[in-house]
Amino acid sequence: MFFVYVLRSQSSGRLYVGHASDVTQRLGQHNHGISKSANNRGPWEFAHSEQYETRVEAVKRERKLKSGQGRKELKRLLITDSAKRSPERS
Repeated sequence: MFFVYVLRSQSSGRLYVGHASDVTQRLGQHNHGISKSANNRGPWEFAHSEQYETRVEAVKRERKLKSGQGRKELKRLLITDSAKRSPERS
């Protein structure tokens, strides 16, 4: 299994999109400065993830989310995910 994941910087709110087979380990790498692309921008938290059977599928989805059209879709996904997590108001 492979995952496409979106991390949100707790300090700046910036997003990072990547793929990995072990997202928990990858989050740790980002938070401990092992990943150069996200170094000095954390701490990071999970904002969204998707599961794929193959690495090829995950890489295709990651590239799409990093494109202009994909960023718009990502914003919609994050809003939907946020609404699912927050309790309904009466």
